[in-house]
Amino acid sequence: MLATISVVVVLLVAMLHGYFLVLEMFLWDKPAGLRAFGQSKERAAATKVLAANQGLYNGFIAAGLLWGVIQGAAGYEFKLYFLSCVVVAGVYGAVTASRRILYVQALPGLLGLLLVLFSR
Repeated sequence: MLATISVVVVLLVAMLHGYFLVLEMFLWDKPAGLRAFGQSKERAAATKVLAANQGLYNGFIAAGLLWGVIQGAAGYEFKLYFLSCVVVAGVYGAVTASRRILYVQALPGLLGLLLVLFSR
């Protein structure tokens, strides 16, 4: 049962990072992106390339988590590694950019990490 819950949470974290990819790569300077990140059109235009790069990295996180899930038990280390990356990035983002990142990114990543660890 715990293994199933851990897979669901890992998939949710992967989907969340897929959503971050879309927001940062494609919607950064659109209304949804402006609202999500509380930016002006001018600031979004000036940082669009940086955001796209950031979004690409979020895509790599999502892909790594999906690969870990697809591999089943053999993907254990993949899940641990990529969830650890999510937690570290979330804590760093909370300290340097917005405390909200702690709840939106780091907390789900930590939950997934703990579930994966305890489901083995």
